[in-house]
Amino acid sequence: MKPFYYATMTFGCQMSESDAEHFAGQLEQLGGTRAASWEEADVVVMNTCCVRESAEKKIFGKIGELKKWKLDKPERILCITGCLAEKDGEKLLKRAPHIDLVLGTQQIPAFGSLLREFADNRLKRTITGEAVAAGDDCVDQAARRSDVTAWVPIMHGCNNFCTYCIVPYVRGREKSRPQSDILAEVRQAVQDGYKEIYLLGQNVNSYGKDRGEEQAFAALLAAVDQVAGVERIRFMTSHPRDMTEEVLRVIANGRHLSKQIHLPVQSGSTSMLKRMNRGYTREDYLALIAKVRQYLPTATLTTDIIVGFPGETEEEFADTMSLVREVQFDMSYIFLYSKRSGTPAAAFENQLPLEEKKRRFQALNGLQSEISLQLNRQMLGQLLPVLVEGPSKNDQRVLTGRTDGNKLVLWPDTGRHKVGDLAKIRITKAQTWLLKGQEADDDKPELYANDGAIQEH
Repeated sequence: MKPFYYATMTFGCQMSESDAEHFAGQLEQLGGTRAASWEEADVVVMNTCCVRESAEKKIFGKIGELKKWKLDKPERILCITGCLAEKDGEKLLKRAPHIDLVLGTQQIPAFGSLLREFADNRLKRTITGEAVAAGDDCVDQAARRSDVTAWVPIMHGCNNFCTYCIVPYVRGREKSRPQSDILAEVRQAVQDGYKEIYLLGQNVNSYGKDRGEEQAFAALLAAVDQVAGVERIRFMTSHPRDMTEEVLRVIANGRHLSKQIHLPVQSGSTSMLKRMNRGYTREDYLALIAKVRQYLPTATLTTDIIVGFPGETEEEFADTMSLVREVQFDMSYIFLYSKRSGTPAAAFENQLPLEEKKRRFQALNGLQSEISLQLNRQMLGQLLPVLVEGPSKNDQRVLTGRTDGNKLVLWPDTGRHKVGDLAKIRITKAQTWLLKGQEADDDKPELYANDGAIQEH
């Protein structure tokens, strides 16, 4: 291919973000340069999500917006990839004929070959299902967007089949990457200057089980922790059913393993969990939380919760509220149930009206906000290592970063630190979703009188 400008658009989870980096890496090996905006690109790759209806609506809106871009210069290439591409396939081409390629979730290694083939013959294609063979056009290597964090997939797919979730249908069965490949990618990321490694999978606790290795994830964490130059290691997402004591032990003894545990509970009601096919009870989950607290008493705990699942009674919702009060999560990512065609829950009776879902969302969100603020206030006066991510988008005089527990921190930029540094920050103000502070060796509390130096972002 002759030199060209490209743009990627990403919708969805961290795995989608990682996939987009791999698309970008192959585009650059084919001679592409990232465009300043998608309007200026010759090739646009839209990496899609279909977990919630709201995501699909945004994607179709953006596809419609790209129609004029394509018609203005028909030689441009529009490629739709990811979960929605896998789910809808040929329907996308029929709905939006200005699309050139539709490539499902298994086609990432072959993406460069398929794009080059289209550039040569201009034949529209839809490829979903099993991966096609990758050619020799380019190596599947990520072009990372972050200056600090390297997303590193350790596995693909999911075997859990929660009744509300479409991921197993569009991502396929679980398949773990070899540990040697993961470690090689981590070492390369460190050589490239990345300080934080984020290990990704739909269910990282299942890593290696497709090969019959029960404790492979714990072994992987221990191995990554030994890579020289890594400052922090995070991972997501964990399934509570598969979280082991060995993993907690490795984290507790690790030097660079973040003391943040994300354990999606989805509901605090055992009857609801059964209808969701989550594979554990309320009591199982609380016992796991007790084990986490035993090994990691200061860990940041976060979770995902769905409200308004079909048939959710007031009593079942009250169970969720009481579990949140009992566990005291630092953060809960709360979602309104979204019906996904093709999943069992879409056919369940007693689908709740949107108004009721919103009422429950507001109640749970209000409770979590109170808890989050209370827990953040307990951090006042603490001196914490914060990994510098860069200046605030709203104020270039303010730096942003995250604690080991993944809490967002803002503080005045004194010029002492650059992106990727570990700064020592004393927490001087606590808000619901963020902390504010000052560099420990620049102790000037008057800067924070009446919150005058750092405005809410």
